[in-house]
Amino acid sequence: MTAFARIALTTCVTFALLAPSAFAQASGEGLYGETNDRVVTKAGFILIAFFPLFILTMSLIQWKLEKRKDEKKAAAKSRANDEIWKGGW
Repeated sequence: MTAFARIALTTCVTFALLAPSAFAQASGEGLYGETNDRVVTKAGFILIAFFPLFILTMSLIQWKLEKRKDEKKAAAKSRANDEIWKGGW
């Protein structure tokens, strides 16, 4: 086994063993407190709203970057076809 594989395996096993007691108190409640149906429903609605907004945001960023790349390509092509840059002195 390589050193990386050994470290990765040890890390995964350690996390798996420590995960159940990570934030639990004596009563079994986590950091948030008591979790009831209302809390779970609100968390679900937050997730339902988050993912489409995240996808929209990332898509708009990608669209803007692609548009910028296409403009750079068009400008480079325009410069390559310009008569000023052909012919030397």
